[in-house]
Amino acid sequence: MMMKNLCICAVVLLSLVGCSTPKKKCDLISDNVDFATKQIGLEFKKMDSLNVILNPRTILPNGETRYNKPMLWTSGFFPGSLWYLYELTGDKVWENRAMKVNKTIEAVQYNKDHHDVGFMIYCSFGNGYRLTDNPEYKSIIINAAKSLSTRFRPKVGCIQSWDVNRGWQAKRGWQCPVIIDNMMNLELMFEASKISGDNTFRDIAIKHANTTLDHHFRPDYSSYHVVDYDSITGQVRSRVTAQGFADESAWARGQAWALYGYTVCYRETKDPRYLDQANAVANFVLSHPRLPKDLIPYWDFDCTDIPNTYRDASAAAVIASGLYELSTYNKGDAQVKLRAAADKMVESLSSDKYRAKLGENNNFLLMHSVGSIPHGAEIDVPLNYADYYFLEALVRKRELEK
Repeated sequence: MMMKNLCICAVVLLSLVGCSTPKKKCDLISDNVDFATKQIGLEFKKMDSLNVILNPRTILPNGETRYNKPMLWTSGFFPGSLWYLYELTGDKVWENRAMKVNKTIEAVQYNKDHHDVGFMIYCSFGNGYRLTDNPEYKSIIINAAKSLSTRFRPKVGCIQSWDVNRGWQAKRGWQCPVIIDNMMNLELMFEASKISGDNTFRDIAIKHANTTLDHHFRPDYSSYHVVDYDSITGQVRSRVTAQGFADESAWARGQAWALYGYTVCYRETKDPRYLDQANAVANFVLSHPRLPKDLIPYWDFDCTDIPNTYRDASAAAVIASGLYELSTYNKGDAQVKLRAAADKMVESLSSDKYRAKLGENNNFLLMHSVGSIPHGAEIDVPLNYADYYFLEALVRKRELEK
């Protein structure tokens, strides 16, 4: 029976993973790293010619690159990608470049206007601190956690995602909107507690994760995008979407945030509820009948024009990176399945269908991501967070294959 199970696992693995030998796996990683250093190197060549430090986000409809201003929620991903290139190559050039771009977003540590300070600081300064132990970065991480803590609403038990008195959010009639994306900002809070010794940040992260666990998921473990809470009573007012196809649909990147976020929460707490949730979300994604064979999801699992709609490489990159870590907390067949799925996603993203040609795609790595179709924004374009999580997935894949 044991031999039979091993054979079944091998068949599953080989059916999901296109290359099965260590050499080919190694070649996939080295090929992507070589491409990334050359492609992003071209962006720095342009910066050098202009004598300016830029922070690319996406491509505008007119074909020009859209660059981040420091307070945009995506400003931490490009410097984070540079830190991953430093980790993947050991080349000090990438460390120096990462430090220069980090410098341009230092003021984010004091931003109290939205929850994305976690993305912005942890991906940039968090990775920088992990790789260099820079004491300045330690202070910035702690300050950012303090800023994010001001958005915690004790009556609700969550960090409020968006303010409701400005922008398009003001038109929705919300009181305390919390989005599933917010799970990704908890890593900053856990890290801040570890390096400061102040468990206030950790306690907020755990409370947020528990409240989200109670209210953000359907019976099939798919996630709502937005849960709006009553700011006085803490009760749920509504469950809706902002970037998905419909209120009851499963927006692909939202499922990615949920999978990744609860994997991080399990890593930091070892609470089995978080592992169960991450595994359940992974199962929802990987067993979904509308997940394509190459495992790159459509932008929403429930949009009505599948298969004639957009794929979202950013969702796939986040899921792949999350699956690599999640696999380490599982054993046996479950571990094999999760790791094989992550490998397949990375291989698909590495193919000509999703990875750009050198010198094209405005020097971004991946093509075919989706920002927000309901807002008509960033549709079927490269996105810097797709590149970031793709590189993170390569780092994790390399570590696992060692």
